[in-house]
Amino acid sequence: MGPRAALTRRQWLLAGTAALAGCADDAPPLAALPQELPVRWLDSDHARGHRLRASAVSPAASAAGSLPAPARQRRAAVLVVGAGVAGLAAARACVQAGEPDVQLLELADQPGGNSRGHALAGMACPLGAHYLPLPGPQAREVAAFLHEEGLLRTVLGRTVADERHLCHSPQERLFIDGAWAEGLLPPADPSSRTQQQYQAFAAQVRQAQALGFALPSTRAPWGPAHAALDAQTFAAWLARQGLDDERLLWFLDYCCRDDYGAGLQQVSAWAGLHYFASRHGFHAPGSIEGPGPGEGDPVFTWPEGNAALVHRLAAPLQDRLHTGRTVLRVEEGRHGVQLLAWDEASGQAEAWQAQRVVLAVPLFVAARLLANPPAALQPAVAALQYAPWLVANLHLDRPLLDRPGAPPSWDNVAYGGSGLGWVDAMHQSLRTAPGPTVLTVYRSLLPAQRAALLQGQAANWARVALQELLAVHPDLPRRLRQVDLQRWGHAMAIPAPGVRSSVQAGALAALRQARGRLRFAHSDCTGSSVFEEAYTGGWLAGSDTQAG
Repeated sequence: MGPRAALTRRQWLLAGTAALAGCADDAPPLAALPQELPVRWLDSDHARGHRLRASAVSPAASAAGSLPAPARQRRAAVLVVGAGVAGLAAARACVQAGEPDVQLLELADQPGGNSRGHALAGMACPLGAHYLPLPGPQAREVAAFLHEEGLLRTVLGRTVADERHLCHSPQERLFIDGAWAEGLLPPADPSSRTQQQYQAFAAQVRQAQALGFALPSTRAPWGPAHAALDAQTFAAWLARQGLDDERLLWFLDYCCRDDYGAGLQQVSAWAGLHYFASRHGFHAPGSIEGPGPGEGDPVFTWPEGNAALVHRLAAPLQDRLHTGRTVLRVEEGRHGVQLLAWDEASGQAEAWQAQRVVLAVPLFVAARLLANPPAALQPAVAALQYAPWLVANLHLDRPLLDRPGAPPSWDNVAYGGSGLGWVDAMHQSLRTAPGPTVLTVYRSLLPAQRAALLQGQAANWARVALQELLAVHPDLPRRLRQVDLQRWGHAMAIPAPGVRSSVQAGALAALRQARGRLRFAHSDCTGSSVFEEAYTGGWLAGSDTQAG
């Protein structure tokens, strides 16, 4: 965990008016006032990962410009590098296929990748991904996992979810025009131009669904119409359709930032339509087809977010899971794969020999690890950009004073802002009286802000995270007791124009379909960092290792 910093009440007031669109450390200096608020960074993973740039971890090795000598030798039939959702799924598939000797190496001190969880003041909360929609018909591996864990079951031929783990009602609300409105789609008068544009976009989504979209995305058809959508930004496509209503565009931009980490100007039209056409469609207000206001689509969620799923995946693999391992080099040979890793706890290197290796790490990391990378890897890396994320968990001693309108919900978003809102961890609890809680605030950032995020001061970035929440709840400084910050330098691969075409028939497709001693299982291979893509890719790579 990183060092603590201090915020003051005056600082919170400054935060409400500060212009923080650029580097957070360009903000005015923090005043040292008597009352202090603990603020801290939680992460250390990026510092470990940056060792790869030097290809050495010890001062002696750095001076010599060489890799450290291993202190021990180890073997495995299948070695999975990376214990995020894809890596855990790959190991699970190997075990279920009957492979007795599967081992996992993970950089962080706990598995889960950007689905890890946290606890603040004794209350569970997420550090990243915090929900999973009910799987569609193409997400067969995800559905099987949920059935195995009892989250889904079959009753009289129908699939039924365990309602204890579905998001409690009310699910979501939007602060707009000085009050809370049900749902996240900005309200519109039935006769307004906004409503007309909602209906026009709904019709466009229905046409897109006829083309074919699915989750996981590799199970959808691909043709010239899809490629044409992938060749342009979502913003450009919307403009060509005459869809320019301010409220519609804000909502679509919010959805893209929520799922992809980037907005209308960055993601492709294919990605923007995929968000709706592969799942629930888009339903204009008043439509009888969609959920009512504030209901949202059914999603699984827990106070700790998707860390609850990570725990279920990792629990049976504990004896095979080696955390705190910074992998330095992977080299494929004639009789197997050699791997060198640095054990963070012991301060020593260890060498591994494996028959097969599943690389469940971001592709730019794989490019640094592989001594002899496949020809497709470098063009695949060049095709991808990544959105950084900032996640702030706030310990409140009691609930905040509410504003008029819809009641407190699990997901709360301020209209017009650049943030992604905040979720209430205790919304999923069964307590009968209000009390202390943890709010988790999400912000996606531009790739150009990555360096500032990784180098910045915790107190300054807390101001960035909380400015929209403070504007809605001015009593926040009186209720706030601690802020824990998590930064993700490469949180999500952005499905920019051209990426999807590479997934279908380019470098990304070549990596995803590679066969041999090395498998690539990260969600990067699909160009989209969502659970369904990561789990399915990991499962398929793991179940296929028997043929290697």
